[in-house]
Amino acid sequence: MLKNDLVDTIREKALWMRRRAFTMVYDAQLGHPGGDFSAIDIIATLYFGVMRYDPKKPDMPERDRFIMSKGHATGALYTALCAAGYYPEDWLKTYMQPQSKLNGHPNRNYLPGVETNTGPLGHGLPVALGIAIAGQMTNSDYRTFVLTGDGELQEGSNWEAAMSAGNRKLGKFTLIVDRNRLQQGMGTEETNGLDPLDDKFRAFGWDVEVVDGHDVGALVNALSEPPGGRSKPLCIIANTIKGKGVSFMENKASWHHGVPNAEQYDIAMEELV
Repeated sequence: MLKNDLVDTIREKALWMRRRAFTMVYDAQLGHPGGDFSAIDIIATLYFGVMRYDPKKPDMPERDRFIMSKGHATGALYTALCAAGYYPEDWLKTYMQPQSKLNGHPNRNYLPGVETNTGPLGHGLPVALGIAIAGQMTNSDYRTFVLTGDGELQEGSNWEAAMSAGNRKLGKFTLIVDRNRLQQGMGTEETNGLDPLDDKFRAFGWDVEVVDGHDVGALVNALSEPPGGRSKPLCIIANTIKGKGVSFMENKASWHHGVPNAEQYDIAMEELV
């Protein structure tokens, strides 16, 4: 597939994911749409432009691994797995319902394609580190990707994992930081400042790239493995907008876990075209 065609395909998938995720949140009157929408372009790029997997064989040993450390953003993850063919679209209608497999946080015991349970922030990166170390020890070819929120990086467990990854020179390990600069209630820099985030990861022995997290072409370039591979883990700091694509949600901390009323739902559907 030509790169322009690939970018167009990813954009189409991301639009579908935004519309479907917002409908899920509206129907359930539960969810985290702001964080879903900042992450959707990143996740769509991974699933439809970068990663190697087979939904018919979800435990395929050579598959690439994706860990959604910001586990509350399930609208983004569940729509991606559905679009990738892991389960039928009808399952999305059960989001957050009693006994649904589509919980508020992903559970690998219920859903194919989920590598590990996440939700408690600060756990996904250390778990992904262990998966990447296992690949290195067994000389496996798979890549390990993990997506964290930026506020989540205030958890100390992430920095233990970052130090270990740099020390082990895990060239097939990629961290993407959803840098929307908002967490529950207020901005990250008002809570516990993270900048200069790029210099921090470089000091821990990582390669670092800073990209526009909504520029699909830039994401494809950053996430694709270079010929000959890497000798260090890669941190991609993806500058994003919380609630991207819906005017009344963009850059609003209140939409971390806000849910739309009927009027807001209609407005969003008009804008998401």
